[in-house]
Amino acid sequence: MTEALRVGLAGLGTVGAGTLALLRQNAAIVTARAGRPVTVTAVSARDRSRDRGVSVEGLTWHDDPLDLATDAAVDVVVEVIGGSEGVAPAVVRAAIAAGKPVVTANKALLALHGGELAAEAEAAGVPLAFEAAVAGGIPAIKALREGLAANEIRAISGILNGTCNYILTVMREQGRDFAEVLADAQALGYAEADPAFDIDGVDAAHKLAILAALAFGRPVDFAALHVEGIRRVSALDIAFAKELGFRIKLLGIAKRQDGGVEMRVHPAMVPEGEPIAQVDGVFNAVVAEGNFSGRVMLMGRGAGAGPTASAVVADLIDIARGRLTPIWGAEGFALETLPALPMAAHNGAYYLRLMVLDRPGVIADVTAVLRDAGVSLQSMLQHGRSPGEAVPIVLVTHETNEAAMMTALAEIAALPAVLEPPALIRIGSA
Repeated sequence: MTEALRVGLAGLGTVGAGTLALLRQNAAIVTARAGRPVTVTAVSARDRSRDRGVSVEGLTWHDDPLDLATDAAVDVVVEVIGGSEGVAPAVVRAAIAAGKPVVTANKALLALHGGELAAEAEAAGVPLAFEAAVAGGIPAIKALREGLAANEIRAISGILNGTCNYILTVMREQGRDFAEVLADAQALGYAEADPAFDIDGVDAAHKLAILAALAFGRPVDFAALHVEGIRRVSALDIAFAKELGFRIKLLGIAKRQDGGVEMRVHPAMVPEGEPIAQVDGVFNAVVAEGNFSGRVMLMGRGAGAGPTASAVVADLIDIARGRLTPIWGAEGFALETLPALPMAAHNGAYYLRLMVLDRPGVIADVTAVLRDAGVSLQSMLQHGRSPGEAVPIVLVTHETNEAAMMTALAEIAALPAVLEPPALIRIGSA
């Protein structure tokens, strides 16, 4: 039998334990598809005594994960520790320096340091594979880098965070407020004890930075992204969205425009007839648009032991077969220098909800501000009257410029009759 590919596993959390379990349970399938066995020979984690649901008996245990890079019984290092600083990048760099291929599920590491790591891997002539870093079990990386390789990608977008999608889905289906649904998501294990990374859009932004680099053949550029989360999406906004024929989703959107690339993560009003509007719960979706392929949509579970382990092992199979694809779809010297466009250059339609004191002249004051900023209205919603009390007013604009909208928003927020910061959600699909 052909010699096995020997794997050193750095991290035995949800993904690491899932990878070990998959390689054992599907050993025959993996061997057939890899052309040789793929087996874990060494592991490293912080706690030897913890029960992870998989046996580590017979495996070499390294207290220091850096030792995996110099272990002669390890051919490839899998990094599933997580984090953009500290031990995770040190393990990846040590493995590359030792001439060993690396498989990682670490989206933060790639979003922030992917350019440097790719240069190091290219110089060492070793693969750096990261299918598991974006959208779990959805083969988004392979689809972009290989399946759509012949296309000029015009846009890449999607629902990239299952926690946010779950929260927004439950809010819509049950009419409940954000804080209450977030607490339930934490109790169910769908949200972390500290959920900021997810609900503030950072996790989705890391993934979009990776997808945009692959889609447009440019260096990964996390700092250029506009990032907003879902903290300010209210049950009232979701109800109004339904009335207007929309669903609210946290989207990551990257588009090739004249003069550069725009990259943004924010809540969006998606027409409910669009396929991506039907992606609910913890599911993710990725939509790519190629100039010859047209629109391609992939949907599936974006996290969890099984889906993410599936992506890790797919990369191990490629390495076992000797398939080496350029890390960002092209060699470093061939990457484009398309500039990132500022959010102020974005053009689109907007949903604006105001809580105002119901008195004569309020609407006139608001529309005057919008008119002076060059923003035209498509429609307005106001249900009933409550003289002297707070009432919601919803305005939907025609397509306009982001900078103009932000100028108008600041002036509207300062009007005496506006009782709280306005809610603004951009309208558009993935």
